[in-house]
Amino acid sequence: MENIAVLGSTGSIGTSGLDVISKFPDRFKVCALSTNTNVELLRKQAKIFKPEAVCISGGSGNKGKFGKIMVYEGEEGLLRMLEDIKIDTVLVGIVGSSALLPVLTVLDKVKKMALANKEALVMAGSIIMNRAAKNNATVIPVDSEHSAIFQCIGGSNRRDLRKIFLTGSGGPLLKVGMSKFKDITVKQAINHPRWKMGKKISVDSATMMNKGLEVIEASLLFNMDISNIEILIHPEAVVHSMVEFRDGAILAQMGVCDMRIPIQYALTYPDRFDSGIRSLEFSKIKSLSFYDPDFKRFPCMALAYEAGKKRGTFPSVLNASNEVCVREFIEGGIRFMDIPKAIEKIMGLHKNVKNPGLDDILEADKWARVKTKEMIRCCR
Repeated sequence: MENIAVLGSTGSIGTSGLDVISKFPDRFKVCALSTNTNVELLRKQAKIFKPEAVCISGGSGNKGKFGKIMVYEGEEGLLRMLEDIKIDTVLVGIVGSSALLPVLTVLDKVKKMALANKEALVMAGSIIMNRAAKNNATVIPVDSEHSAIFQCIGGSNRRDLRKIFLTGSGGPLLKVGMSKFKDITVKQAINHPRWKMGKKISVDSATMMNKGLEVIEASLLFNMDISNIEILIHPEAVVHSMVEFRDGAILAQMGVCDMRIPIQYALTYPDRFDSGIRSLEFSKIKSLSFYDPDFKRFPCMALAYEAGKKRGTFPSVLNASNEVCVREFIEGGIRFMDIPKAIEKIMGLHKNVKNPGLDDILEADKWARVKTKEMIRCCR
């Protein structure tokens, strides 16, 4: 029996993860759950799965109605919970940079991490992967694209890997003309054609920053030079990504758009079990199309490639500025096209630390947030 913690249990990844876990009562015992602010759903989950502890990281004073379950609060409380509770496997569904310290903390004790958060890897991928290696912990990606790459590589020698093709549907604005971008609303930006996700990641999909962050993530997960990672727009979202080996062979992973598939694979790896999810009906797929990404319409991708090539603290700055800009857009503070413009200006002001430690990364993150907020206020 594996003790499993689900961080961000009330989000889309967390709820899908618990659905998967519920199918394997003889394999998994939920020992800990966490949410940012969705206390009511956390209470319902706790009643069903009966964890040893829960954490409400985004608030305080919500300890009622959890019975004998230990309740931790705040960001420090989340770290204490991860230190106190025995955990074998962790599913990280926390969105954004707030996952970094919990990821590093829990890596000191788990055997396996199913990682759905990309921002932590973008910020401090080398530190995370080195800590995992030091502790003999297996990091398995949950993002559909990175899960696809992981599955395609399999037991192959990483030295045989020549190229990664990172596919993306193109998001909700794929067929929207650039002349209309200045008037894009939040409702339009979060209306993803293939996946049901939270607002932040949905806006990232609309700007294509999500795909740019995935490029950096893939370079760190698979030790691949970023220049050998190519984005392909694939509107049908059937091929979740592909890898090319040095002998010219290309392997692709295909499937329906259901996050429970990569989540289950990450949790049960290296085993595979019946998921109960419908199969692809190939006879109904009329075509599979692939296009080069439009860097002019979606400049966030180019900014991500730039940050990924420069490394150091640039990815942390990119991510922090993007998080601030996306929040401002969702709250009505800036327009859609202001997002890449502000990020580009902040990156232009940053002085890179080439071989950063954790303190350097956190300082760069803090600096970028302050500078981005100042810039937005000045431009209003």
